[in-house]
Amino acid sequence: MDTTSSMGEKFVSKSLFFTSLGCSKNLVDSEVMLGHLGLDGFKVSQSPEEAEVIIVNTCSFVEAAKKESIETVLDLADFKNPEVGNCKALVMSGCMAQRYYGELEQEMPEVDMFIGTGEYNKIVPLLKAFEDGKLEKKSFVEIPKFIHTEFDPRINTSPGYMTWLKISEGCNRNCTFCIIPTLRGRLRSRSIDSLVVEAKRLGSEGVKELNLISQDFSDYGSDFEGFEKVDGKNPIIHNMLKSLAEVEEIDWVRVFYFYPDDLTEDVMDIIATHPKICKYLDMPIQHFADSVLKRMNRRVTGEIIRSKVEKLREKIPGIVLRTSVIVGFPGESEEDFEALLAGVKEMKFNHLGVFKYSDEEGTPALRLKDKVSQEVIDERFEKIYEVQKEVARELNQEFLGKTIEVLVEGPHEETELLLQGRHQGQAPDIDGRVIINDGVAEAGDIVQVEVTEVLDYDLVGAIVE
Repeated sequence: MDTTSSMGEKFVSKSLFFTSLGCSKNLVDSEVMLGHLGLDGFKVSQSPEEAEVIIVNTCSFVEAAKKESIETVLDLADFKNPEVGNCKALVMSGCMAQRYYGELEQEMPEVDMFIGTGEYNKIVPLLKAFEDGKLEKKSFVEIPKFIHTEFDPRINTSPGYMTWLKISEGCNRNCTFCIIPTLRGRLRSRSIDSLVVEAKRLGSEGVKELNLISQDFSDYGSDFEGFEKVDGKNPIIHNMLKSLAEVEEIDWVRVFYFYPDDLTEDVMDIIATHPKICKYLDMPIQHFADSVLKRMNRRVTGEIIRSKVEKLREKIPGIVLRTSVIVGFPGESEEDFEALLAGVKEMKFNHLGVFKYSDEEGTPALRLKDKVSQEVIDERFEKIYEVQKEVARELNQEFLGKTIEVLVEGPHEETELLLQGRHQGQAPDIDGRVIINDGVAEAGDIVQVEVTEVLDYDLVGAIVE
């Protein structure tokens, strides 16, 4: 079956089917694309059979993500067959397109257009050129330099009461295991004014929870002209957090991806004192063994990580901490792994993402020697996972009998008889939830819930006045 398209076919209904894969940062890019397409008259269809244009915004962070991206595109390519669907243009955008567009052009003739991570704002003129038969190439991939601003249209596809706000794009860190700087480019930060304007607009649309995302929160603003630290601190971060937390319609502001080496006490202080900033921090550490951290090109030691965690808990009693670690990094000895295990037991993070190291082409870690066998990686993963399960259960017990503020998400996914929501220490999608078994509320309401039962990752309770 021939699933290639011929340029010059007019979009009659301007119907669009869109799939966004991967992280929340990719989702924001997708929402900006949808905003531009909406202004041009495209209407989103829930059915790929009806769509004239199908777009897949892809991820290629790890092998599983690459596989999902390819399979999704190939599955949707079936709708280019007139007997099955109505697709006239199949577009692959995002990280997979950015990383492999040359090979993909050869191996996936079904795809009509490849758009990189810095060109997604051009989706409308590119589709127009395709429709008019004037595209001179298939791939539009450059060194990423674009970041959207408050002037770019954006359609929030998350539940109306919450959203992701991207404060910057790209990364200057160059960790040896990470392909992100290659896929996303150098750091480029949005201005505080731009973020505040967008936050106010989102608040006026009903958003109550802002989840602040980037590749590296701790580097925000360092690319601004004339930037310099003051007494080792980044005053721009403090000002940005304060400005966003003062947006009247917003109730919760949550911080993700703040690296420990740049976490200073002024940032801790504003998290501690501002009532709208969630007492929550996502702080990726990756390891506790100094030798592994050095090979990862992390600018931190196990001792610094410990001191930052202790200072956070001293300044912000009850703060909920999320982190991520990698097991099986090249050269990780048994002693190194024991250091990681001890750190996880000692620091007691509320939420922990455990990743198995895998070689990624294009990263310096690929060339490192002393690879750890997959069998050992799997064993270490299970050990960390079991230890963390006990830690999470223990920390969750601290909520028993307390009354906490909960953002209601709506009926429980398994039964209309229950509600579900999240407290400030539970980020969307990843951190568990609060199950409400007594009381009435609507999605987006913020209510007080008395916790009556504790599960491994979830809490159970009743709404109280």
